[in-house]
Amino acid sequence: MALSSDNFTHFSCAICFVALLYACRNRILRGGVPLPPGPRGLPLIGSVFDVNLAEPWLTYEEWGKQYGDIVHAKLLGMDLIILNSERIARELLEQRSTIYSDRPHIPTNKLFGMDFNTGLLPYGSEWRLHRKMFRTSLNKEAAATYKLLEMRKVRQLLRNLASSPEEYSKHFNTLSAAIIMAVTYGYDVIPRNDPFVSKLVRLLSLFLDALTPERAALIGAIPLLSYIPSWFPGGRYKQRAKECRTLARDILDEPVNYVKGCIDTGTATKSMVYDLIRGLSGNDQDHYDAVKAVAATVYLGGAETTHATLLVFLLAMVLYPEVQTKAQEEIDRVVGSDRLPDFNDRPSLPYVEGVLLETFRWHPVAPMGLPHMTTRSDVFAGMYVPKGAIILTNLWAMAHDERRFPEPLTFSPERHLTPSGDLAKGTACNAFGFGRRYCPGKFVADQSVWATIVSILATLRIERANDRCGNHIDVIPEFTSGLSSRPKPFRCSIKVRSAAAEQLIFTSYDGD
Repeated sequence: MALSSDNFTHFSCAICFVALLYACRNRILRGGVPLPPGPRGLPLIGSVFDVNLAEPWLTYEEWGKQYGDIVHAKLLGMDLIILNSERIARELLEQRSTIYSDRPHIPTNKLFGMDFNTGLLPYGSEWRLHRKMFRTSLNKEAAATYKLLEMRKVRQLLRNLASSPEEYSKHFNTLSAAIIMAVTYGYDVIPRNDPFVSKLVRLLSLFLDALTPERAALIGAIPLLSYIPSWFPGGRYKQRAKECRTLARDILDEPVNYVKGCIDTGTATKSMVYDLIRGLSGNDQDHYDAVKAVAATVYLGGAETTHATLLVFLLAMVLYPEVQTKAQEEIDRVVGSDRLPDFNDRPSLPYVEGVLLETFRWHPVAPMGLPHMTTRSDVFAGMYVPKGAIILTNLWAMAHDERRFPEPLTFSPERHLTPSGDLAKGTACNAFGFGRRYCPGKFVADQSVWATIVSILATLRIERANDRCGNHIDVIPEFTSGLSSRPKPFRCSIKVRSAAAEQLIFTSYDGD
């Protein structure tokens, strides 16, 4: 039965009255302390129609310019606190970490079989056990033991790029998976169609788009969506979730079973899982399950972010050839042409370090990081932060803060250097998260990306590709959306720099 105009007016007034009562109740609970400024939104649904779900960091960046570095918004009943400033992020997530280290309950995590992931666990005993394992096996000193392995994998990448440059994305994917699989499981990836890598790529493609809190809020607000049969119109989401759960189970079990088999046959090599299994006492199933979860977390997180970061670097070199020239001049001056760079050269290559830092800053591959959640209410700078609020760290906005990084959309390694050309302090933008929930694999990731960047610059030249008439093909940067953001495929030219470089690529010993 249709509502009359009078009934509709009464219904609208009732909704507004309920919303007003709710707002008054919340203000009383806050003791009169105001929430951070932000968009008002609509009753019940909040600002859901105002957020760009594909690239929410851009919406939040605009809100930051309008309302300030800390913004409050409502999204389908959830309190969002958006941090657009690195200074505020450090004050809250590091200096007040006991309040800001939890994770929100996101229904898509369990729906997609990913609730084992250390990065998604709530703050508690299980997370602390995982974190202890990470501190033992991937701290800065432990990460340094994998430098030779990483450089060996990078030199295989150089051969692949020189042989089939048009497949650069596939080669970067193979490299990132190869390093992570070797570090985590002591497993050598097959160059093409490796079964573990194929499952990883498929799992990430299914899950990353579903992980964002904005999309997960729809499931949280409308739980019925989780129960739509896969054959029903709109049920494709659930079908994807079922496939993801199966793949997640395989990725948890199969690589660890591989390590156990190698241990039994005496063929196991040093790896994170090997070290952790050796440290287990007796038949502790909880600890064994934690080893599997921690390893899969490294595998899932590290492979995607390294791959995406290398694509950002490649795109930057195409668009900013003068940067590439300066970096190559520095490498030629410090390293020479009779050997490939290694980690001992790193302190003597400040401009290359600037390229690395700018790669992380120019286009963060995880623009929003992972959401935090408050375990109790807090008051910061005279503003009320509710208990259970979802804290979003807008790494994109921090990396493009014009107060710290003038002309932020320009790729400029010089912003990380002093006038004399030395590496400056305090210019790096945090790409690995904050507080107790920072990325535990950051030391291995930093080493892998640096080794790849310096090796490519030393041996290869990256330029715009030419069409059939010999004209340069313009590259217009486009990026994927979701939790992870990377450049969409683009054409470029990758050639060996010189005969000496070609000799080094194809004849150098991998262990040098």
